[in-house]
Amino acid sequence: MTYFIVNERCTGCLSCVQNCPARALKATEDDQLRTLHHNMARCARCATCWRVCPEDAIEIQHLLVDEWDEVVTLSLARCKICGEVLHTHQLEGTIDPKLQPMAERLCARHKSRQAATVIAYPLSKPHTQGKSSPS
Repeated sequence: MTYFIVNERCTGCLSCVQNCPARALKATEDDQLRTLHHNMARCARCATCWRVCPEDAIEIQHLLVDEWDEVVTLSLARCKICGEVLHTHQLEGTIDPKLQPMAERLCARHKSRQAATVIAYPLSKPHTQGKSSPS
């Protein structure tokens, strides 16, 4: 979404460019056209451009809207026993392939139970359905 919007009232007077304390605005010109550019990374969101514009051509309400913009949606990996969220599948994909067999999908609580079972009963396989019992 573009947050800095200039409407049809802009005359290209460059008041905004000349008064921007963050130097987030610039103008370029070719033979026929003047183009205004805005750099959101530099913008201090101080609204000086809006205050100095003699034509009320700058619209900053988009900077002031208290909304969250959705930027990415990722699928979740959950504990195979209780369903607690562990991380995303995309993060899981970054695990070294050699280590993936050891990266079992268990939350901290079930990992510690599994570790305790292995220590208490080293020859038995730990159960993944919750309770463990000796074989």
